[in-house]
Amino acid sequence: MSGPEEPHPVWRLLAERARTGSRPGARSDGHRVALAVEGGGMRGIIAGGMALALHELGLTDGFDAVYGSSAGAASGAWLLSSSPQSLRFWASPKYARTVIRRSNPLRGRPLVDLHAFYEVLYRYGDGDFAPMDFDSVLAGGIEYHPLATDAATGRSTDLRPFIGDAAQLRTALRASAALPLLAGEPVRLGGHRFYDAGVSEAVPYRTALAQGATHVLVLRTRRAIDVARPSRSAPLLARTVLRREPEPLRRVFLERETRLAEDDARLAADPVIASVRPAPDSPRVGRLARDGDLLLAALEAGRTAVHEAHGRLRDTPEPADTPEPG
Repeated sequence: MSGPEEPHPVWRLLAERARTGSRPGARSDGHRVALAVEGGGMRGIIAGGMALALHELGLTDGFDAVYGSSAGAASGAWLLSSSPQSLRFWASPKYARTVIRRSNPLRGRPLVDLHAFYEVLYRYGDGDFAPMDFDSVLAGGIEYHPLATDAATGRSTDLRPFIGDAAQLRTALRASAALPLLAGEPVRLGGHRFYDAGVSEAVPYRTALAQGATHVLVLRTRRAIDVARPSRSAPLLARTVLRREPEPLRRVFLERETRLAEDDARLAADPVIASVRPAPDSPRVGRLARDGDLLLAALEAGRTAVHEAHGRLRDTPEPADTPEPG
């Protein structure tokens, strides 16, 4: 009979940092640990639950940088804010109804209303939700890196250099989630036009590694059984909605499923990357889901996945050291 599953080195490093009280900007272990948060529209609620669990476990200060794509950028911002417990708001149907308004196209507005979401609800809150403390995200010791896709080049772009204040942070959040067609026009920031990060880097670990991360914890919103398949609508969208955009953007848009398959293979094999995914029997959440029971179940599926992964640290022997990246 085999023994308990050996905890991943990334989890061991996070646990050791928590045990010793290691703080961002004052490390002594020589590592740079990044958190990479996948998006996926309302499927992002799963990663929101995962991020909430990291906060509950006291592991947030173990990260040196947080990278987020699309809805994952929003979850990353909440985690780094002064009120990470507000990640629970993801499960509210009112939250979903604010960003997804099925009557909007009749009024000439995009189906996914990022302005109402980030510039109104996130900025001012309402009777049920507290606003996001944008300044606390920028002032913290953990680097925040929302990603988006440059419309001119099709390349994944780190928006951190374009963020200097709360207003620019809100714009960056909109840019990271600017889905072609569903969210309307690309978002302008820093002299560039940006579309949703998922067009070029749905799982934002590549940028984290390119910027020097030695270890990456990836919060996935797709279950392991959710195999990436070619989109039947993508060629039509590339010929219509994106017809006036540069060819590199259209090509990257059409190659999304191929990159996701490559991501799955690399994330399963790279020894310095640990992935957390919802259980195979967890609910399947669509990009435009608004059902309250489904959203709550998805949030809890994410929380459970992180708590179970962290729980494997108990009753296992300590390794000699943490492997360096190859």
